[in-house]
Amino acid sequence: MLTTTLSFDNLHANGDLFTTLFRARKHSLFMDTKWKFPETDGMEYDQYDTPASRWIAVHENGKVLAGVRLTPTTAECGVYSYMIRDAQRGLLDTLPSNLLDYEAPVASYIWEASRVFISNDVPERRRARVQASLVAEMTGAARTLGASQIIGLMPAQWARWTEYLGLDVEVVGPEIDVDDTLTKVGVLKLALSLH
Repeated sequence: MLTTTLSFDNLHANGDLFTTLFRARKHSLFMDTKWKFPETDGMEYDQYDTPASRWIAVHENGKVLAGVRLTPTTAECGVYSYMIRDAQRGLLDTLPSNLLDYEAPVASYIWEASRVFISNDVPERRRARVQASLVAEMTGAARTLGASQIIGLMPAQWARWTEYLGLDVEVVGPEIDVDDTLTKVGVLKLALSLH
């Protein structure tokens, strides 16, 4: 099992991993949802898939097992910035604006994690290992990018999982219903989570 951080600067060196990631993301996240997102050739994408973002892929034998997108909270693309902030500003009809207890941060040391997924094809017995690999690559990449915090939406039941991995996550918003899943915004503090 391998982990790779993708950016627009290194896509050429990673074959079709980027497009494979976007196809796996669509299949895993949006197969049975009421949400409609742009797609082309079986790949889902949105306004946050820009050169400012990075994408983490856990992969093996040409298949993507898990992935996440990292976007700086300082990003700007037209009227958009990053998903949590744009929801709070009322720009997204798929997320409520009250998802955060305070004004969404804009700081070079805070990046947003979004589009987190584990492939439906990963057997239950391998999921914990795949999750751990995804988190390790994500936190390592974020630190390399200068982040000391990662903000993101997470299913409410992930609190136990983050504790199991020894991650310092603070819940910073109310429990909300997102596509029939109880969800919260959490901030992962990287300075204290060094493993």
